[in-house]
Amino acid sequence: MKAKKFFISSVAALGLIGATSACVTDPNTGERKISRTAIGGIGGAGLGYLLGDLVGGKTARIIGAGIGGAAGGYVGYRMDEQIRELEEATEGSGVDVTQTPEGDGILVNLPEVTFAVNSTAISPAMRDTLDGVAQSMINYPNSLIDVMGHTDSTGSDAYNLDLSKRRAESVANFLSARGVARARIETIGYGEQYPVADNTTDTGRAQNRRVEIRITPITQEDVNEAY
Repeated sequence: MKAKKFFISSVAALGLIGATSACVTDPNTGERKISRTAIGGIGGAGLGYLLGDLVGGKTARIIGAGIGGAAGGYVGYRMDEQIRELEEATEGSGVDVTQTPEGDGILVNLPEVTFAVNSTAISPAMRDTLDGVAQSMINYPNSLIDVMGHTDSTGSDAYNLDLSKRRAESVANFLSARGVARARIETIGYGEQYPVADNTTDTGRAQNRRVEIRITPITQEDVNEAY
């Protein structure tokens, strides 16, 4: 039944792609293209988790992270520069770096190989890559970070939800240990709610087992409203 629902919503989504925010702008070329992650979200259970507000709300988190508050200084941000930096840091790793569907943030998609089966320990192969991701977050401090865990549909809903939460926490703790301020980071687990591929195939399930990092730039207007 889950697979059937997936394919029905996929067909409906394909007809809407041209009229939705599934298109993003490549900051290097200016070319409009379809976001692979956005297509997956539409094909699964919708883009709500990407189009919604930050986990825990923006205002409280800006204040909690101290962005722009301590010295009242101007907050500036260059998202295109950070995207290029992240692409260089993750090149050849299988990590996918795109803009979020509305183009107001960055989405870093960590693939299945980030974790062993049923494990929350980050694989040695991904640690160097995540070191680069963490350094980029340090270089661009005026942003908030959501770490979102996802699973395939194998196993119970409760187990998958718990595993996705623990994997998100594992990534958040890794970033924090590398120097990213923990106050900037929130985590959430979605379990199997938001597939990006067909859960009836090995390849599809592998794509669904992922952790996404959403980086949301904070503007001076956001800071003024928060304080």
